Amino acid sequence: MTVSEQSVQGIVRRPRWQRVSRSLSILLSSKVAMAGLFIVLFWVLVGIFAPFLSPYTPTEQDYRAQNAPPSAEHILGTDDLGRDIWTRLAYGARVVLVILPINANFWIPIGTAIWGVLLGLAVGSTLGLIGAYMRGGIDEGVMRILDAMMAFPVILLYMIIISALGSSAVNVVLAIAIVGTPGIARLVRSLALDIRTRDYIRAAETRGENPFYIMFVEILPNARGPIIIDALLRVGYAIFAMGTLGFLGLGLPPPSSDWGSMVAAGRRYILSGDPWAALWPSLAIASLVIGLNLIADGLSEESTRYQ
Repeated sequence: MTVSEQSVQGIVRRPRWQRVSRSLSILLSSKVAMAGLFIVLFWVLVGIFAPFLSPYTPTEQDYRAQNAPPSAEHILGTDDLGRDIWTRLAYGARVVLVILPINANFWIPIGTAIWGVLLGLAVGSTLGLIGAYMRGGIDEGVMRILDAMMAFPVILLYMIIISALGSSAVNVVLAIAIVGTPGIARLVRSLALDIRTRDYIRAAETRGENPFYIMFVEILPNARGPIIIDALLRVGYAIFAMGTLGFLGLGLPPPSSDWGSMVAAGRRYILSGDPWAALWPSLAIASLVIGLNLIADGLSEESTRYQ
């Protein structure tokens, strides 16, 4: 390889590294985003190392300590069946953020809430790009269908989907994706409508590039900033939705350590002076949602300073 070829490759590669460096600098320069990142990373690490953080299993019962307060033996107390609350919180974080359990013996990396948002992003971004770039009848047809979906209250739509498909981690992922797709599609469409008028899009069309190449290589990467921030917020919404479904008995089936189900089971004992089983999972849901929102808010505020 000649020196000139190496220099050309360096010129091609440098912008990519500059974009990565710029993104990291935006994250690191925001105290708000770093605070949110610390909270989220805490729960991610808790989920990853859940088997090593407690001597108990999430289904192990201690009949001598039912609804017990925090102690040296059970640092966050126990629920009505004598199960260690900290252990169940740790394994619940694993399901939300780290793994997607397909069945009792098989799982895949990345948690239930994140898979739901990723699937919604894939479908919603595709529909939004096609509608914005193709326009005409295709745009009208896609948007009217999505508008009809958005007319349903979110919780009602979740309940309809889960009731029809049944309670499982995979079905919760599908429900999160279906509910999130209309909003993602409308966001991507609005961004794409602006980007498609830029000169580099006209240059790609003049070169005779395929429409899908223009949509996914030229338009989508240039809209990634608002999409990433929106995705972070949607992961928080998905976690809150999982908690709501679990509270209503439509979340992950027992004996899964579903935080929403833990709140639903523990709320019966609040008035009797045993709030621990409902208090800790409620705080876990709130802290994780707040952490994701802090990251999104910090990135949004800092990115405007670089524009």
